[in-house]
Amino acid sequence: MCEDTVLLSIDGPIAILTLNRPKSLNAMSGSMAKRLEERFAELQDIDDVRVAVITGAGKGFCAGADLDELASSADMLQAPDEEIGTGHKRFGMAFFDRPVIAAINGVAITAGLELALCCDMRIASTLARFGDTHSRVGVIPGGGMTAMLPRLIGLGRAKEMCLSARIIDAATADRWGLVNRVVDPEELMPATIALARKIATVEVGYLRSYNRLIDENYSGTYREAVDNEHICSRDKNQAFDRVGFEAASILTSRRSR
Repeated sequence: MCEDTVLLSIDGPIAILTLNRPKSLNAMSGSMAKRLEERFAELQDIDDVRVAVITGAGKGFCAGADLDELASSADMLQAPDEEIGTGHKRFGMAFFDRPVIAAINGVAITAGLELALCCDMRIASTLARFGDTHSRVGVIPGGGMTAMLPRLIGLGRAKEMCLSARIIDAATADRWGLVNRVVDPEELMPATIALARKIATVEVGYLRSYNRLIDENYSGTYREAVDNEHICSRDKNQAFDRVGFEAASILTSRRSR
């Protein structure tokens, strides 16, 4: 019996997806990529799930594409025709409209870095390492590297990583803004779950709308983003629950005392 390449566990509003090829440091095979898509499509239909967490089994997050599989087929390097022109995130995250947090426990290299970049937030262990090795083998990335990395860490730093294949440690990734924070290895999952639980307290319809709005505005020009926010605010806030807002404000005030 073949072992599942992406394990799924659900704890209330939080889903945890674990890449499960530890012997290869969770290198991304075609079957794993397909399984990720299936898992996110599955989670999309579970309204009670408000946040997803991705991590890796064993010592790695994801060590890039599976080189043995890549040597036998170049299909892994090509984005499907149906994705072109959509601007959608890869690795199945286009199928899931709630936040995804990467808990990066080890190496996140090339396709593994792209997977982390597709997530909404990234928390890294001190053992994490990040790099893009496409230039070493003369391959143009297809998982969003050139679109997302410069937007996170700046053009110069992104070019340094991509063109020199430099591997950076977790402290550098934190300083450059590639990750939200760095924690000790034993604190990685507790810290990630704590963040997920805080996000999961938000009403799911609002969470979906706000998460989508941030993504849409991030990819547009400043003017497009401001206009889009104005339109969304006008349309959504007509149904604003003032009574619920006042009750929540009172509760927050009491907790802060």
